[in-house]
Amino acid sequence: MSAHAEHGSELGALETYAAQAHGYLGTGGEQLSQLAGLLRPLVLESWLRSVRGGIDPLDPVDGRGLRGADLQRYRDAHPVAGLMPLIDKLLVQDAARSGLIVVVADQFGRVLTVHGNEDLVSAVAEIGLRAGDDLSERRIGTSAVGLVVRTGRAAWIHGPEHFLHRMHQITGAAAPVHAPDGRLVGVLMIAGGVRVARPEILALVKAAATAAEMDLVLRAMRAERHGSPDEPGAAAPIGRLGLDVLGLGQPQLSTPTGRVLLSQRHAEILLLLTEHLEGLGADHLALLLDDTDLDNGTIRAAMSRLRAVVGPAVFGSRPYRLRTHVATDVEALRAALDSGDVEAALRLYAGPVLPRSNAPGILDIRDELRVRLRAAVLNSGDSAVLRRWTAGPDGRDDADAWMAYRATVDRESPLYAQIEAKIRVLDRRLGADATRMQRFAP
Repeated sequence: MSAHAEHGSELGALETYAAQAHGYLGTGGEQLSQLAGLLRPLVLESWLRSVRGGIDPLDPVDGRGLRGADLQRYRDAHPVAGLMPLIDKLLVQDAARSGLIVVVADQFGRVLTVHGNEDLVSAVAEIGLRAGDDLSERRIGTSAVGLVVRTGRAAWIHGPEHFLHRMHQITGAAAPVHAPDGRLVGVLMIAGGVRVARPEILALVKAAATAAEMDLVLRAMRAERHGSPDEPGAAAPIGRLGLDVLGLGQPQLSTPTGRVLLSQRHAEILLLLTEHLEGLGADHLALLLDDTDLDNGTIRAAMSRLRAVVGPAVFGSRPYRLRTHVATDVEALRAALDSGDVEAALRLYAGPVLPRSNAPGILDIRDELRVRLRAAVLNSGDSAVLRRWTAGPDGRDDADAWMAYRATVDRESPLYAQIEAKIRVLDRRLGADATRMQRFAP
């Protein structure tokens, strides 16, 4: 059998198994245990997270997204904007001629641009793949872009592996673009029919993402050599400010004169502005704060109250932006991870980011931070680090972490038997040894 025919046979089996999995998904309840063995491990984990997140596989396109001037302003200020000539040369021109779609998304999975044949671009817009739409796992369940945002690694999703039925007609191959400091800044995806599932397509997207990363490195080197111009209209220093948002305690702002307790909404706004130094228009801020419609009047009122709490000199407007640096415990945790100090990162991790918040923008930050920390813990091979992670709420039911922990313990130790028993409990919970399932390679 030729390699092409063999690959087609594998995809056919994948489609059959995924179709069966959707049948069990529709039944729900105990039938979810049947998903193990039908999906690739990476896809299975994503489906289970999607179920827990309350996503309905039959969800229609809801029209929500960043649009108009707010989208244009956000896109123009985003670090990926400077990469578009390179992306156009490496991917877009050939894709348009080949009947494929190129999607460029930000670090949270929001689509910045969609490129390709005009008819194809219109067709994928009908299924919810258009500029301004949110393709994160939290929003639409399993997709190639969502998996890259979640894991920081390249991924492909074929047809019915998508959690949403409306996405079943496309296959996506996506790769991350990282800034020189290691942070995810964007995602590149090629989407189209079944041929996108071929390994060479994923290799092409990964190569383009690597070229984009090298371009960012060169830009950073040039900026360091020539120095960065002062921000126009920058305010005079008003003293060091620090925002604490990790864990169950009430969020608070440290100022030169003491600590100020913040409401949930005020903490959400401040954190979102620290993550978007380019600024946020009222409509964009509303989208990041609430999945339902928040009108501009509500946003203006919230900003007015926040100014009364922290002082008017902290913020600029049109768009809303910070005029002075606000250090955050999120920033400190990221710095520890960037330096490879996993122990320090775990000490700093007092808990999830604003755990009572359901704001979409906060959920994105919370997921990104947890995924990065978890990956660092699993890759550490450090028994003490793994013990601390598995003892906490985020790692207590993390089968991969328990297996990594087991690998650091002497098989003759009583602790080994305790860890093994915990793994068996987690395996039964997922059904059919889901944590070891290897039917398809990721």
